[in-house]
Amino acid sequence: MDFENTVIVVSHDRHFLNTVCTYICDIDFGKITQYTGNYDFWYQMSQIMQRQARDQQKKTEEKMKDLREFILRFSSNASKAKQATSRKKIYDKLADGLEDIPVTTRKFPYVNFKADREIGNNVLEIKNLCYKDSEGNELLKNFSLTINRTDKIAFVGIEHNSVTALFDIINGVKKADSGEFFWGQTTSQTYLPRDNAESFNNDYNITEWLKQYSKEQDDAYVRGFLGRMLFSGDESLKKVKVLSGGEKVRCMLSKLMLSGANCITMDDPTNHLDLEAIQSLNEGLISFGGVLLFSSHDHEFIQSIANRIVEITPNGIIDRMMSFDDYIADKQVSEIRAELYKGTGKKIKYRI
Repeated sequence: MDFENTVIVVSHDRHFLNTVCTYICDIDFGKITQYTGNYDFWYQMSQIMQRQARDQQKKTEEKMKDLREFILRFSSNASKAKQATSRKKIYDKLADGLEDIPVTTRKFPYVNFKADREIGNNVLEIKNLCYKDSEGNELLKNFSLTINRTDKIAFVGIEHNSVTALFDIINGVKKADSGEFFWGQTTSQTYLPRDNAESFNNDYNITEWLKQYSKEQDDAYVRGFLGRMLFSGDESLKKVKVLSGGEKVRCMLSKLMLSGANCITMDDPTNHLDLEAIQSLNEGLISFGGVLLFSSHDHEFIQSIANRIVEITPNGIIDRMMSFDDYIADKQVSEIRAELYKGTGKKIKYRI
């Protein structure tokens, strides 16, 4: 930020772009358009412009429909032939203009999580979980936490393996060495793990794969759902074992949406996603009315979603009901973190 010369940067990190950039260059339609301001300003402006373009397109199409009906009705009528010809010229002009209305080449998947049932007061109680990995590293030591019905918790810090172990345990992927946890009776859970390779180790195509998790087994329904997640046409018949990392995450998000769960766990869900998919996922999780437990390296993602921050350390946890920005700036939190890492030999310069 203190560098006084020109910097050209390409990044998916919205917080970084908002903090550093004073201009945004938008590459679309094979052209570069420069906007003054940061990423948020560009995104808001682009959305406004697209809405205006869609509204203009709708009005033009409605007018063309009226003109077409008049032309078809009166083109063979001698007394109206002149008017029909005049309207035909207007129709052709509008048709040419319709092709010039800009429609973005960007594609945003439709991400919307809806719970099938409302969650009760008892969500998740974790008591004294202990876990060591296959190499004997202690990842969880007497870990305890109570999850409330309105929580959207971001698990942050440098102990990423500890967070993954916790998520795997409470979602039945791994078994703790000791301790216990209890999900409430009104809860239903779904999980997006950090490593999803095992889910795609089969010969299914995308449609067949997603049908496993759909209550509605009609192919047209499943393909329609996949279309909203940007798997259109023959893409829905692609074998899942050859999908890219981003495509696999979009498949997993489709699975999570179809589950109707009211408790979602996500371990670094923005990994492999492009900026449009990250933005859609971000907005979908803000709107989600259930409980969310997640980790992420995306500052803006955490700041805009989480209402509670939990940091796992080798000697305990830090648990605060506050935004991510407030958590980073909190001096008391920094002092507690330094104390919890004392004697571990680990660098505790904060990063997510």
